[in-house]
Amino acid sequence: MPPAPRHASLLPPAAPGLPGPELEGVDESTWLDVIHKMDEVYSQLVADEIALEHKNAELEQSQQFIFSLLTAMSDVLAACNEAGCIEETNAALCELVGRPEQALRGLPLTELVADEGGAARIRHVLATPAPQRSGTVVEVELTDAQGQRVPVDFNCTPRMDASGRRVGMVFVGRPMGEIKRAYHQLREAHEALKRTQQQLLHSEKMASLGRLVAGVAHELNNPISFVLGNVHALQRYTERLRTYLGAVHAGLPEAERAALRVKLRIDHLLADLPSLMDGTLEGAQRTADIVNGLKRFSAMDRGERAPLDLNGVIERAIHWVRKGTAPGFEVVWTPGPPCMVMGSAGQLLQVMMNLIQNAWDAASGRPGVTPRLEISGHGDGRWTRLAFADNGTGIQPEHLTRLFDPFFTTKPVGKGTGLGLSISYGILEQHGGRLWAENRPGGNGAVFLLELPHLQTAAPA
Repeated sequence: MPPAPRHASLLPPAAPGLPGPELEGVDESTWLDVIHKMDEVYSQLVADEIALEHKNAELEQSQQFIFSLLTAMSDVLAACNEAGCIEETNAALCELVGRPEQALRGLPLTELVADEGGAARIRHVLATPAPQRSGTVVEVELTDAQGQRVPVDFNCTPRMDASGRRVGMVFVGRPMGEIKRAYHQLREAHEALKRTQQQLLHSEKMASLGRLVAGVAHELNNPISFVLGNVHALQRYTERLRTYLGAVHAGLPEAERAALRVKLRIDHLLADLPSLMDGTLEGAQRTADIVNGLKRFSAMDRGERAPLDLNGVIERAIHWVRKGTAPGFEVVWTPGPPCMVMGSAGQLLQVMMNLIQNAWDAASGRPGVTPRLEISGHGDGRWTRLAFADNGTGIQPEHLTRLFDPFFTTKPVGKGTGLGLSISYGILEQHGGRLWAENRPGGNGAVFLLELPHLQTAAPA
């Protein structure tokens, strides 16, 4: 900034040898005051100019910041006046509708709407005298650059001037096409996950059933062999009866018929028939019971629930595991009073079998120790609780938090799928119960605990 001119340069020069010019009533001090005031005004003008430059720079920065925000917004924006004409927009809306910003300014927002219903909703919001400051949501469809309809949820808020008077509306919306597509993909993934879960559940049930095939075959062999032997005896008895009846119908003398009766042992045959038939029926019924039990266990569970006694479920699970893979398993279980819950018999049977089978796998791994499982239960009127305590090697502390993770297993490769406990956990959770594990005191095995709502407080299926 150039230095302010001094007062000496403003005075008119005096001629050589002549006195300087003088004004009437104005002395030198007055001129000094005038020059001082001029100096102050000039300094103030310079300061104001510097401040104005700062303000212009700040304004430019603010404008650039607002422009960068509008450009970066993924939501479409349209600032309209009271008539609904667009005064300001952003790059997202321009890109969506395929028009430049200059073409959108002054254009009624309703012209971008694809149908008359959406335009009517926009006009209704514009005509509302006192819209909510929190915003009103309006669902419309805009026509994009390809002429297709794009659903947009607009949040409409009033735009005020300095005096608090509404001068227009601001419409901020997000195109819902991508969101709806993402939701559709999420729903498909969820359905696929549910199908996979059902397949895993069924696979685990089939794996459990496969472990029991040997025992089931042995158990079926007894009644089937019994029925088969009785049928052969009935065939022999039938031939003897046919021979005797042929003699009777042929009119043989009484003495010959009596001799034939003794020879064919008809009296013994008739005395043996009732017990033979009863035994055959019993064997057939036993076979039917075994087959029905297998069908209940192996069939795909449809989620049907009914009141059931856990005592019977536990007894059946012990029976199947012993017959299948653990014939020498010592299981201590004394059924108590009826333990009624609301649930699926097939699913809860699978849970009990998984826990008993896991206890056998853990306890049979200790050399010189007889595998043993103690099952105990109690209830408090609201919950039914069961504890499965084995004498195995226990659970490593770092594994306690991962026991119920899918595919996690400590068994050797080929000995376990890692799904049994995970599926059991999910089944109990669906029944309103829970399952957890801990080590027994002294490191002598592990205990799995489960609880289910008592029938009086059980949630409806």
